[in-house]
Amino acid sequence: MSDTTFMGVPRDKIPWFPTIDYDKCNFCMECDTFCPHCVFERRDGDRKLVVANPNNCVVFCRACSKTCGPDALSFPDKPEIIALIKQVREQESAK
Repeated sequence: MSDTTFMGVPRDKIPWFPTIDYDKCNFCMECDTFCPHCVFERRDGDRKLVVANPNNCVVFCRACSKTCGPDALSFPDKPEIIALIKQVREQESAK
């Protein structure tokens, strides 16, 4: 399996990455410190954290959200992503 695919599906076709709720985020940066995949990025001159590399996020991993005290990170619905992966695989195999 390549680093650019997941279950045979190109990673950029799988929308699995965290969304940051800035109304809840207290900018503790625990998620950024925890994540070894460089999903997050701190922007110079801004204390805001952003999801700069969404395709680096490991599909179905939610570990960073467990480090988030204010519960500011959310992920897509897992069953919806599974259905999407199946759909893309079926489309690819029909070609």
